[in-house]
Amino acid sequence: MTHTLLPNIQWDIDLIKRYDKSGPRYTSYPTAVQFNGGFDTRHYQAARDASNHGPMSLYVHIPFCAHVCYYCACNKIITKRKEKAQPYLDALYKEMALRSDGYDKNRPIEQLHWGGGTPTFISHEQMTELMTEMGKHFNLLDTEDRDYSIEIDPRELQPDTLAHLKSIGFNRVSLGVQDFDEKVQKAVNRVQPLEMTRNTLEEARRLGFKSINIDLIYGLPFQTRESFAQTLKTVLELDPDRLSVFNYAHLPERFMPQRRINEADLPSGEQKLGMLEDSIRILTDAGYHYVGMDHFAKPDDSLAQAQIQGKLHRNFQGYTTHEECDLVALGVSSISQIGDAYFQNSADIDEYMNSITDATLPIKRGVILTEEDDLRRAVIKQLICHFNLDFKDIESRFKIQFKQHFKEELHSLTPYIEDGLISLNEDSIQVTDKGGLLIRNICMAFDEYISHPEHKVSYSKVI
Repeated sequence: MTHTLLPNIQWDIDLIKRYDKSGPRYTSYPTAVQFNGGFDTRHYQAARDASNHGPMSLYVHIPFCAHVCYYCACNKIITKRKEKAQPYLDALYKEMALRSDGYDKNRPIEQLHWGGGTPTFISHEQMTELMTEMGKHFNLLDTEDRDYSIEIDPRELQPDTLAHLKSIGFNRVSLGVQDFDEKVQKAVNRVQPLEMTRNTLEEARRLGFKSINIDLIYGLPFQTRESFAQTLKTVLELDPDRLSVFNYAHLPERFMPQRRINEADLPSGEQKLGMLEDSIRILTDAGYHYVGMDHFAKPDDSLAQAQIQGKLHRNFQGYTTHEECDLVALGVSSISQIGDAYFQNSADIDEYMNSITDATLPIKRGVILTEEDDLRRAVIKQLICHFNLDFKDIESRFKIQFKQHFKEELHSLTPYIEDGLISLNEDSIQVTDKGGLLIRNICMAFDEYISHPEHKVSYSKVI
């Protein structure tokens, strides 16, 4: 089955304001809110043994950063002491040995991602060592269709860093930029000259990296609709293959660095909506496809092509081209998906290191999906990746009568139908151009947990 991309996002400000409530981003279902401390090594081993086939994805978390970006909500350690990385890497190697035990060694690693933190914090020698150790425990590939990416901070690169990354196997890079306006950069403590970013992209292209992504954030201090539009136009001159345009969620009570941001300097909700509207218009007018949520890609990029072919997937790294891959995540706070289980390593660096010292997997919490979870996960993934839902496909896979099973949920969608966000047909749901921006709301209708009284958590706004 193939799927079409949403051709045109329709901007209806009254509808957006009415539906712009908080909700999950659905990088998993159930979401991490449902993870619990009752999940342990036995549950992990059972999930691994039941799902020990097919290609795999690997994620490695490098938590170190030389500078603190005030907007950041990632699990990180701010330090300029490069020597702090080696003990952590040594622990990672031990975790790899523990985690790889029991997997079929022939399972190919089709997708690899190093995130952080700042993965380029570590030295070239450490990068080589880390990749070599991974190759000892997992079946790394050297084929052209592999998808091996790394997050890079242009401020942390040496003249030959990109060449080194290419030589050890990476073929995709993702650059943090956020904004090109110097006043905004200073306000969030991330001063990164345009020339530095341009030189990084040009070098990556010269070296033959097959995909380059740029991250932007709207809603930062001192941003205006006009200034962010200028950042977008500058990005278009750089011509990345993919773009992620994230909404800044100001939650200083949860993320300490955000306390250094003066709330009075933040743009209003109206201004943020304007920035999003301009982002969609400017990028789609320039030929980028709106993949969904925060993501844009050139039409020939593998992300857009995966969506067209009905093979787009979503996991804890966002949209991905590798459907149904087990995701083995390594390092502090990292989240894995193995078969019908999600689980997360300890987010506390000392606790993580102590577990490894004791030769114990540092799993802190997780969840085993029920049959109902699995069903609803499939429904939500189909909607959030492809903006439609084929009832017969779900019925054949899960042996249910869709309209009977989801009678209450379908009834709850009545306002969405009346407002033109979706069309409900005899055997399908189709998200309209007007409803594409509100896909998280539509998914929430099928979330069995979100209405539970004990489900209390602060989510970001859907827009």
